[in-house]
Amino acid sequence: MKKNLCYIFSETSKAYANELTKSHDEFLQSYMERGSYDKIYSFKHIINGVAVHTTPSQDTYSSKCKIEKLKNAPRVKLLEEDRRVKQMTTYTPQFLGIPAVWTQEGGDKNAGEGIVIGFIDSGINPDHPSFAYNPTTNNSLTDSFSGACEEGPLFPQTSCNGKIVSARFFSAGAQTSTTLNDSMDILSPFDAVGHGSHVASTAAGNFGVPVVVNGLYYGRASGMAPRARIAVYKAIYPSIGTLSDVLAAIDQAVLDGVDILTLSVGPEEPPEDKLTFLSLFEIFMLAAHKAGTLVVQAAGNEGPSPYSVISYSPWAVGVASCDTDRTYPATLILGNGLKIAGVGLSGATVGDGLMIQYNKLVLAKDAIKINTTLTRIAINNAEECQYPEAFDPLVVQDCVVICTFSAGFYNGTSTLTAIIQTASVLRFKAFVFVANPPYGDFIAEPIPFATPAIMIPATTDTQNILQYYEKETVRDTNGLVVRYGGRAAISEGRNASYKGRAPIVSRFSSRGPDYIDQSKNPTDVLKPDILAPGHQIWAAWSPMSVLDPILSGHNFALMSGTSMATPHIAGVAAMIKQYNPSWTPSMIASAISTTASTYDNLGEPIMAHGFDLYTLHTSAPFGFGAGLVNPSGALHPGLVFSAGYEDYISFLCSLPNIDSTIVKTATGGICGQLFENPSDLNLPSITITSLNGSRIVHRTVRNVESKAETYLSAVLPPKGVAVDIEPSWFIIAPQGTQDLHITFNVTQALDDFTFGEIVLTGSLNHVVKMPLSIFPISTT
Repeated sequence: MKKNLCYIFSETSKAYANELTKSHDEFLQSYMERGSYDKIYSFKHIINGVAVHTTPSQDTYSSKCKIEKLKNAPRVKLLEEDRRVKQMTTYTPQFLGIPAVWTQEGGDKNAGEGIVIGFIDSGINPDHPSFAYNPTTNNSLTDSFSGACEEGPLFPQTSCNGKIVSARFFSAGAQTSTTLNDSMDILSPFDAVGHGSHVASTAAGNFGVPVVVNGLYYGRASGMAPRARIAVYKAIYPSIGTLSDVLAAIDQAVLDGVDILTLSVGPEEPPEDKLTFLSLFEIFMLAAHKAGTLVVQAAGNEGPSPYSVISYSPWAVGVASCDTDRTYPATLILGNGLKIAGVGLSGATVGDGLMIQYNKLVLAKDAIKINTTLTRIAINNAEECQYPEAFDPLVVQDCVVICTFSAGFYNGTSTLTAIIQTASVLRFKAFVFVANPPYGDFIAEPIPFATPAIMIPATTDTQNILQYYEKETVRDTNGLVVRYGGRAAISEGRNASYKGRAPIVSRFSSRGPDYIDQSKNPTDVLKPDILAPGHQIWAAWSPMSVLDPILSGHNFALMSGTSMATPHIAGVAAMIKQYNPSWTPSMIASAISTTASTYDNLGEPIMAHGFDLYTLHTSAPFGFGAGLVNPSGALHPGLVFSAGYEDYISFLCSLPNIDSTIVKTATGGICGQLFENPSDLNLPSITITSLNGSRIVHRTVRNVESKAETYLSAVLPPKGVAVDIEPSWFIIAPQGTQDLHITFNVTQALDDFTFGEIVLTGSLNHVVKMPLSIFPISTT
């Protein structure tokens, strides 16, 4: 039984780094047998600790004894087993109004200048034009950043070119957890996957890079902060990602001096034996916040279930994903004129005159070879078009072939890549991948197909297609086809359409409420924090694409996930930091939150995708946080809610039934002045998970503008709750502060959370909004 263990001692500083490394070695030699362990990391910058790989033992009892011995050693404060971690644009700058922000920052050639964004991910593709350096522009990095360029396979020293200012990789945890594959688990900062490149270019990719896929021009891509610099910390590999590698990357990134840290990765599940806020991952992010680094984190892709967020702590910004109003409509046209909407980035079926051409329509299972020896797998997967040898090539050549979602796709053994290969080998004119009624509808995302193709994800549409097909197909008495009379064509599917409702909270985006332990007991923190585009985002990719063969050879990819939403917020935060260099992480987070919008482009409340595919319902803060990010408004928020390290310690110490020694052990902080309730942490939102009778919640705002302003307080109360705010109006001087006292009274007990909003409207047109999420338990 082998384990990677991470444990911490106490807070430290860079000056003692060498001494700490020596003390870690001496400690391990004192408490562990020679040959029974390998030290993989010494954490010596923001946290004093060590990551150790224990060698396999003959029995579980011996392994447990090793762990207990370490756990009970005098200097060990916290011990945690290493865990796996996982990874969680041409249009989105316009969708978010980013060009208006660029104008305030001096144009796209200056937006993000002087700011370094760190990316902990799968690395970067240094040859991509999104990361090329322009030597004609200013380079205003300060001495506060000091990175390094770790060269290796596919990543020469010249890869750090001024745009990429630092690149490191961390693999000790991965190497001790599994046997890496040299062909894809490349031990350098190079990105063999594409995910890290996608994330980095979304936040800080160069302005106006042409997006060309399969020879078609899709527009120009720009990062949110195109002049920000990129620091790469590769900690995720195709074979595995480990928490110890991610923690080492966080430790190094903060030491290097990144301004913003982007985490589109995270543990797969909450810790088993401790509070969510007190896992090592959360503690490292708290230490980063204390050092002045804003941490932006993906909320997770486990939606739409409640309690599915994996961003827990108030010191990190958890980002949810939304759809934009851009779609790529494609259409299957049957010979009877029926048009069926589908999904697929491909060209049309055309003839010599480039006019749409109808071709013979063939159902895959009708084209299987007769009286030949085929493997059972090939026969069983024939309708899914997985094996070219299963088909009569004379039947399917130059035809539109219907391939069906069946058992292989349901259990993950069949792939679209195999369909594409079959279509290529047998020279299909096109293929149609349809839903199968026994398996229900499926979710289809636009994929660039080199040959005409379309996905039909709704079973009702499949039934219409098959009804037409059977009507036009002639069979003999044995059911074999003697004449294919059906015809079909596919329209152009690569032209973007910009219409419809947006934003819509993505179905996959993880939902709140936030919770404190593995039992998912809710806590007084709003998660997610903010909403940003994360569905169908064009951004840089790695042509190796070892985990997505269908994207192999491509320099751009259209991807979805909260991983894609997160860098939008990181880029916006970079511009806020550039504009307001003295602002702390919590001030930046507050500005992003209080200026967000909860309405869509139709002027109606933001909607969300639900459990049933292609259905919408009204969303709430547990889906979108404070709302859709408003970059222009966030530069001038009027007021901010600020919180620092000591405030977070007070928050932890105020949690119900908390043992102060646990907080001190995990963070090094001492429980001094406590909040009356955890909800008194000075966040730009108020969440109360159990309101009995009444509660007074306290907030403090600071005027970050250059003029005095008068604010009027207004409340949209949650159902079943009366809300009163004092003072009801106030005048606040530049850099002045104002205490707010908000009283909540239950007027009707409910069996779930209810939502509302506090709005502070300023005389100089600043509007500060604070979402309310309240669970009214009883009136007394």
